[in-house]
Amino acid sequence: MSRAHGSWRPLLGHLRSHRGLLALGGALTLAGSLAGLAMPLLAKTAVEAFGAQRSPAGPLLGLTVVVLAAGALTGALGRYVLERMGEGIVYRARHALVERMLRLPVREVDRLKPGALLSRVTSDTTLLRAVFTNGIVESATAVFMLVGAVVMMALMDGLLLLVTVGVLVLVGALVGLVMPRIRRASIQAQESVGQMGAALDRALQAFRTVKAAGAEQREIDAVTGAARRARDRGIAVAWWTSVAGTASWGAAQLTFVAVLGVGGARVASGALQVSSLVAFLLYLFYLVAPIAQLVQGLTRVQGGLAALSRIREIEDLPAEEISPRDTGGAGREKGAPVRVTFENVAFGYGDGRPPAHQEVSFAVPAGGVTALVGPSGAGKSTVFALLERFYEHQAGTITVDGRDIQRWRTAELRAALGYVEQDAPVLDGTLRQNLLLAAPHASGEALGRVLGLTRLQELVARLPEGLDSQVGHRGVMLSGGERQRVAIARALLRRPRLLLLDEATSQLDAVNELLLREVIAEVSSETTVLVIAHRLSTVAGADRIVVMEGGRVRATGTHAGLLATDDLYRELAATQFLAARPA
Repeated sequence: MSRAHGSWRPLLGHLRSHRGLLALGGALTLAGSLAGLAMPLLAKTAVEAFGAQRSPAGPLLGLTVVVLAAGALTGALGRYVLERMGEGIVYRARHALVERMLRLPVREVDRLKPGALLSRVTSDTTLLRAVFTNGIVESATAVFMLVGAVVMMALMDGLLLLVTVGVLVLVGALVGLVMPRIRRASIQAQESVGQMGAALDRALQAFRTVKAAGAEQREIDAVTGAARRARDRGIAVAWWTSVAGTASWGAAQLTFVAVLGVGGARVASGALQVSSLVAFLLYLFYLVAPIAQLVQGLTRVQGGLAALSRIREIEDLPAEEISPRDTGGAGREKGAPVRVTFENVAFGYGDGRPPAHQEVSFAVPAGGVTALVGPSGAGKSTVFALLERFYEHQAGTITVDGRDIQRWRTAELRAALGYVEQDAPVLDGTLRQNLLLAAPHASGEALGRVLGLTRLQELVARLPEGLDSQVGHRGVMLSGGERQRVAIARALLRRPRLLLLDEATSQLDAVNELLLREVIAEVSSETTVLVIAHRLSTVAGADRIVVMEGGRVRATGTHAGLLATDDLYRELAATQFLAARPA
């Protein structure tokens, strides 16, 4: 089955839970449209009444009732029901898509661009609403109307019907050729919108850097360039849509001229009554709306199929399991510290970079502090990415608590870990919401304890609303050091069995670094702590230090032992004035 045909099944699958509303809305819309079929007959009766010098009041009153009551009111109610159904479909699609996105593996989100993902949740799902509220129902209604009008026209005059059908067949062939082009252009247009969102997201994520670098105009050019491409592809959609619409309009005019000519000749010969010709022409005019409606509906369906194909790109990606309503450590007993081992681990990101790990082997004993040190690009942060199973190693063995990491359920593994990222992200919201992110049901006592451990009481006291103060987008209301301590407190509230700290002191001053070392020492009595540090003063007192270089482990030991045995560590220490520079 081709992708074009295969898209119809999931498209219609969205309707499964809305069959009742679809049937009701479609029936009401169809009833309102069918009411229009009676209008030419009533007009014929009125013309005949005029010709026979009878009062046309009855037919005209009936015409008014049909137009206002049966047509307008019923049609309006049908449109409301369909719009309500459309909103429900969009909500369900967005809910499913957001859930899928947040369950994607980190490697997939790293590969995709946030702006492109956002466009799928916003503009693509909005296109789905247009399909279901207008596209499919309008197309189906138009088909019924066409059939009804053709039947009534056949009753009027078969020859004129053949003239009409001949022109309509030509239009149908032309529209059939145009529709695939509309779909392809719609896919390209939606992709361009995603690229524009990605370009804008890139600039906004590094807004201060862009300002400081004086790069506003270059970023404006990049975003507007993407917007220009979106415009050009949108124009392509508009062009092919206009071709389809013009074809239907032109067919209606051509059909009118042909019917008027043939019908006038038949009236002159006495083969057709004037009233029948008037009614036939009214049906012909009535036929214009369903044809335009059908073309417009099919155009929207093509746009919806294009949007659905982009949505399915996300739905088809592998998703991780998550624990429903995970308590984040609250309510469970504190587990024992875990032991971690890497044995001949190899891993590469597969994007042209050299391997991040090449036969990496080391052991982290349960409890205490183990530090990973080495120059940038040594593979230290990759250790954390593999432990969190953001990526899967390609060779070797990683064990946590004596169990192969691949035999852990992902949610269970991450529940045992506390992770503090290098840039210590803080989410928009209150300080309390950020602290409780990983443990939403943590007690007030537990919260007070970690505030004390991370020395955040002063911050809470200083903020105007304490824990309920807003911290701003990306924590802009907090200093860099405060954001790091918030991230550490958030991780500790999870009651981890293994605490991962990636450059946890990079934005701390000397006083706060000393306080953090005290926190690490205190926490390590009940949790295994694995620290990545460029600042060796943070980890000089670690129980074990693992020195990495070029994706390999070159040495392990204590600070004093490594100063005596490893040249790289001695050089690192000397540059930070923790040892004499070698002669």
